[in-house]
Amino acid sequence: MSLFGKTNMGYALVESRHLPEWRTLLEEGIGLHVVHASEDELAFRMDGHARRIIVRCGDAEDVIATGWQLHDEATLEAAVSRCRARGISVTSGSAAAAKERGVTSFVSVQGPKGLAVELFTGPTREDAPLEMLASGFVTGDGGMGHIALTTRLPHEVERFWGEIFDARLSDRVAQRIAGVMLDISFLRLNERHHSIAIAATRGLRLDPLRTKVQHFNVEAATMDDIERAFARCRRLGFQMAHEIGQHPNDHQISFYVLTPSGFELELGWNARKVDEASWRTASYDAISSWGHKPERDGFVHRLAENAGNFARGLHSLLHPEYAPLRKHE
Repeated sequence: MSLFGKTNMGYALVESRHLPEWRTLLEEGIGLHVVHASEDELAFRMDGHARRIIVRCGDAEDVIATGWQLHDEATLEAAVSRCRARGISVTSGSAAAAKERGVTSFVSVQGPKGLAVELFTGPTREDAPLEMLASGFVTGDGGMGHIALTTRLPHEVERFWGEIFDARLSDRVAQRIAGVMLDISFLRLNERHHSIAIAATRGLRLDPLRTKVQHFNVEAATMDDIERAFARCRRLGFQMAHEIGQHPNDHQISFYVLTPSGFELELGWNARKVDEASWRTASYDAISSWGHKPERDGFVHRLAENAGNFARGLHSLLHPEYAPLRKHE
């Protein structure tokens, strides 16, 4: 049984001490619908799912879990069986945790880099009209977007998504970013060009980032939504990690805003869908065909950024990186 085409990204769970700033970014900047707001938790809608992005109070300042919707119970059981056959522990989420995520129930495994990979079939539905600054977001069979991460163990990360979820390689990009040469692989789980992007330094494997996730992506319905959200985020004082530009592989026009937790959120438009009958894997020598210029691009900033990335990369050598399949072989 193939799981390809039967899995998509359902939600992202963030932990942060900066909930007011997160609400400002997601509601007033990106334009999402606030479905719940308290001192301890925020939840946002973008479509008929009751919750797509959840931010709860905590110290991680990172994405701590991603939810993946499977087509039906048979597909879920197939994924669970594959995990157990490889010695990967599977735990059931509590009713309270399921409610927090906006799903009827879920199971969880510890994925690459220790990021919780949570599997569910039944999202809680919400039919009340959306009140958003954006005209809409692209979800459906392709899911709510994608995640990107850096890793010292790219082959093991690819194996995890390939062996458990039948992920397929869409293409690869090689480019020098922030002073290091990165090789980036783009994996798809369905018609969306990619649901997971995996970046690794060439040669000596370093991880220059503090967070498990480098960015997560959501897709706006129109180019006008991109332009308006970009202007709102700038007006609200959020730093642009990369201004509006376009990727050559998935054709998506997007910008990357720095979140209150320090990782990036990409808002894109017009992402390419893969035609399985005609698709050919390709390689690119640039992550952007135009644009995506850093907001802070002076010499002093580049020097400080590169020094910080290198220091974190060296520090990462002192700590083993968790990889589910490697640990249990």
